[in-house]
Amino acid sequence: MEDKKNYLGIDWGATNIGVALAHSETGVALPLRTLPNDKNTVAILGDIIVSENIGTVVIGKPSYEHQEEKEHPGETLGKLLAEQFSIQVEYQNEMFTTKMAQANLLEQGIKHSSKNNDEEAARIILQEWLAKKES
Repeated sequence: MEDKKNYLGIDWGATNIGVALAHSETGVALPLRTLPNDKNTVAILGDIIVSENIGTVVIGKPSYEHQEEKEHPGETLGKLLAEQFSIQVEYQNEMFTTKMAQANLLEQGIKHSSKNNDEEAARIILQEWLAKKES
């Protein structure tokens, strides 16, 4: 039987990185945690990739109509993860995901939602990518 690989969603931020997880059986993204964006980030993400049997990482990347060809920091992270952990890296438009995350958390009655914004944004990024992949 084939080993099913899971999915990791990442909402890259200069200060914090939101992380979400989806198991291949369910295809439902769930918020996992928020990490500080520091020197330990790649190692912590690597631990998650190994422990959760991740095959594909989906990183949010803003898509501006008149964008310069400058590499987004999320792409730099993606290349690093792909090289170090032999995983597939995909990118998903992340426009408005933070606003959507804030609205979702308020709707769920979660106060102080800013603490959970990043991981909820990562969940939205991953879920949108999974939905696009299925269609």
